Amino acid sequence: MQKKKSTHSDLPSPPKEYSFFKDVHEVVRQIPKGRVSSYGAIARYLGTGLSARMVGWAMNAAHNTSPPVPAHRVVNRNGMLTGKAHFTPPSLMEALLKKEKVIVKEDKIIDFEKLFWDPIIELSL
Repeated sequence: MQKKKSTHSDLPSPPKEYSFFKDVHEVVRQIPKGRVSSYGAIARYLGTGLSARMVGWAMNAAHNTSPPVPAHRVVNRNGMLTGKAHFTPPSLMEALLKKEKVIVKEDKIIDFEKLFWDPIIELSL
């Protein structure tokens, strides 16, 4: 039996480039002004519930992306501004939130539960 010579059309397509950071950035771009989400909620939405720290790394890498990523809207599960050290100056995270009418006291979002934006709920089809 003669083996068929393969052509390029016979070969499977290479997988599309996957970038966790790009996926995180796309989710964060959906957070409305005046609302906040958490690293863990975004990780769970992306199906990687144990990757909250990687969501934080994606936020750290988001400062010069285009279109812009509102990284200031992502906080820890308790509403704390744990990412503020990665803003220049660190007070910028709070200032950006206050500009959106989010009240922050002692690095914690007041009414966090009320302002919380859960992508699993908000982006469900």
